[in-house]
Amino acid sequence: MDRKIVCARLAQQVTRLVKQEKMTPIPGITLFYSESGSVRKPVMYKPAIVIVFQGKKTGYFGKSVIQYDASKYLMLTVPVPFECETFATPELPLAGLSLGVDVLQLQDLLIDIGDDDGFHPPPLTHGIHSALLTEEMLCATERLLDAMAHPCDARVLGPHIVREILYHVLQGPCGGALLSLVSRQTQFSQIARALRRIEHHFTDSLSVDQLAAEANMSVSAFHHNFKAVTSTSPLQYLKSYRLHQARMMMLQEGMKAGVAALKVGYESPSQFSREFKRFFGVTPGEEMTRMRYTG
Repeated sequence: MDRKIVCARLAQQVTRLVKQEKMTPIPGITLFYSESGSVRKPVMYKPAIVIVFQGKKTGYFGKSVIQYDASKYLMLTVPVPFECETFATPELPLAGLSLGVDVLQLQDLLIDIGDDDGFHPPPLTHGIHSALLTEEMLCATERLLDAMAHPCDARVLGPHIVREILYHVLQGPCGGALLSLVSRQTQFSQIARALRRIEHHFTDSLSVDQLAAEANMSVSAFHHNFKAVTSTSPLQYLKSYRLHQARMMMLQEGMKAGVAALKVGYESPSQFSREFKRFFGVTPGEEMTRMRYTG
């Protein structure tokens, strides 16, 4: 199989599906397409497997630099803040898909694998990983894109192909990270639960002491393990999560900065504006103007 030819064909399929707006959605799958790159900026993705067929992205996670393109996929097992730079042009657009990691589907898959002697992935403790995009994954994603062009295929075949892709990831070098996510007694899974707590209650007055107690850890152990997974401290994570949520409210719902600030738990709009500019490099108003200008 010629990887370049296959990836070019898959990029064309993504382009066609996105531009024609005739694709049939498959639960957990999001297609992305862009003809312009973006400078390095803070992002936060939900747990997902990100496959790029054309163009390139570079992620900056703590001291690690992670490339993901037509040769490597990105996998996030928890929502982690990191910085990302995108490379794309009208002649060579960015095209790919994101497959959301569903914990229940993952547990069901692990039950089917059972005690297979060949399945012993080493545990991984970071929340973000990159690995080689295999031939098996490329073949499965091609069939997935084909299915999205036909409503019946998408409904009947789509979920099975998604499961197949998840299986290949589980059997690969990132399998240990997925396994750690659902293994209840690991430190990673305890931090993952704390992250889900933040995700669902980020507007509450959450304290590190409270989160550590719920994770059944001492405060020092919680800090250490939290940073191992997310590359940041619990308080800094909570702040960045609130800022990302406020930004999405402003951009997607047209919410004013002061209202968004209150919605995500800030008591002072001026403090929100200061922290927003420190984090994103622009004021909330400048970000809204920039997004309107870039479309």
